[in-house]
Amino acid sequence: MENRGVLIGSIIFVFASFILMMVMLIYETYKGQEEVDRLVSKVQKTKPRLIEPVKVQDFSMYRTVVGNEGREMVEIPEGPFTMGYNQGDPDESPAHPVYLKTYFIDLKEVTQSEYDRFVKMTKREKPQVPVFEEDIAKLIDPDFPVVGVGWNDAFAYCRWAGKRLPTEAEWEKAARGEGQRLYPWGKEFAYAYSNIGGDDDGFPYLSPVGSYEMGRSPYGVYDMMGNVAEWVADTYDGQHYQNSPFRDPPGPDPTEFKVIRGSTWRDSKLNARLTKRFSAKMWRTDATIGFRCTQDVETGTQES
Repeated sequence: MENRGVLIGSIIFVFASFILMMVMLIYETYKGQEEVDRLVSKVQKTKPRLIEPVKVQDFSMYRTVVGNEGREMVEIPEGPFTMGYNQGDPDESPAHPVYLKTYFIDLKEVTQSEYDRFVKMTKREKPQVPVFEEDIAKLIDPDFPVVGVGWNDAFAYCRWAGKRLPTEAEWEKAARGEGQRLYPWGKEFAYAYSNIGGDDDGFPYLSPVGSYEMGRSPYGVYDMMGNVAEWVADTYDGQHYQNSPFRDPPGPDPTEFKVIRGSTWRDSKLNARLTKRFSAKMWRTDATIGFRCTQDVETGTQES
């Protein structure tokens, strides 16, 4: 009889404990829901934080025109700028003032499709890239800059278009502006602003011209840093800056060694600065060299 009473008491205790546990669970759930409702209400009453888009510089103050072959150019105004860099390689110094007259330069590098048109109209040979570790088709997208062109090829295209290759000084001013920046966008390097070595930017090799809006120069010129290096008109002379003329320097007397300016999709950050100079024989062709053209203001053009 006594054992039976203990058993009944135990059952009642267990049942009561279960009921109490359920009540506590329901209470805690209710309190938790109240807290959630309070937080949701607070969030709904709070004004959402808007993420502003990156502001792109306005280049509308610089006049644009269309050349005879239909490519857009931008006017680089007359005036002085600083050419060279005293902390770079010996052939980049001394930094010195140069005064240039007004000229136009192509907003973008000459593309594969644009050069193909020139080849068909002049019945020239299509450029061949001599060395490339991958399928060559990866370099000849119509919107990619043309590669595999020698200096004479670039010279001939610009002449056919009623233009000319830029002088080294014209190239640097269009890329650098009147200040002393080392990159088209400013003084600090940024991989996201140009197609420089590696595929973190989404392009393992070349990129379509004009892909980097934030990497434009002070005048709005695209791809002056990265993608392909570019032929210029000048003959290479490592000592030329020491006695370069102040006004519209034409470069040294012609030889087979020409200047290439700008870094490429193969380069590292080490060679990525606007003042860097490269020397190459005029017949050199590879997967990293292209070009753009310039035009004197006196030459006939159409407003863009």
